[in-house]
Amino acid sequence: MAIVGSSVVVGKLAVARLPVFLLSGLRFAVAAGIMVILVALVERPLPRLGRRDVGVLTLQAFAGIFAFNVLLLYGLAFTTAAEGGIVTSTTPAVAATLAVIALGERWSLMRTAGAGLVVLGVLLLNIAGGGLATRGSSPVLGNLLVFGAVVGEAVFVVCSRVAAQRLSPLVVATAISVLGFVMFLPAAVLEMRVFPLSRLAPIDWVIVGYYGVVVTVVAFLLWARGVARVPASTASVFTGVLPVSALALSHLALGERISPWHVLAAALVAGGIVVLTRAR
Repeated sequence: MAIVGSSVVVGKLAVARLPVFLLSGLRFAVAAGIMVILVALVERPLPRLGRRDVGVLTLQAFAGIFAFNVLLLYGLAFTTAAEGGIVTSTTPAVAATLAVIALGERWSLMRTAGAGLVVLGVLLLNIAGGGLATRGSSPVLGNLLVFGAVVGEAVFVVCSRVAAQRLSPLVVATAISVLGFVMFLPAAVLEMRVFPLSRLAPIDWVIVGYYGVVVTVVAFLLWARGVARVPASTASVFTGVLPVSALALSHLALGERISPWHVLAAALVAGGIVVLTRAR
């Protein structure tokens, strides 16, 4: 999640230079190519996916990769980043609740306390990050779309846990990368008609490479490996690291100001994660 947070900073530069679907299509093309090679070299014997595996991985890729990105981007077109950020701060709570409902994981007072600290910290982080004096053109619609992206991320977390019970982290990461590429491909091809690859400058390929290798290959492998070892309700709380990481990197890379409220919010998130890791 810390690595994924860096994509917010890079994304501010990328969306000003490249169409969204083309950027996503190239990103997953790079990631899928690398991971397919890794599977061919490492996995012996090559994995066989059953219908249930394909169904879970397809749902995971659609909800957490395609739907999440599309709903978030379109939602932010109608609402402000501040309001959208507040909505996304509900991700740990939504994902943890869905894990309990869908997987029957036991809840506890420690998990309640940990999840509460994370949600409180991320809410404070987003409120401190900007005022709500100005609103988008259709904030209700925009916030509903952003919440749809939150639900997609929650489904991604739960599917990660289900897939990890039967498949290796490398196979899971490879499958969702390939599926993500397939889902973004049609729209990416359409955008290539007005923005051909020949227009990409060297810096654009650097951005695509970072997204494909670091944000996708490395982050997906770490996430798949980690979620195989902890309950989905616990893993969901670590999604709170994303906005904190984005805040810190925005300050370091873009020179954005950090206030004491930001520091307090980050401390609450860190405290929540510590409580969750100690919960049985």
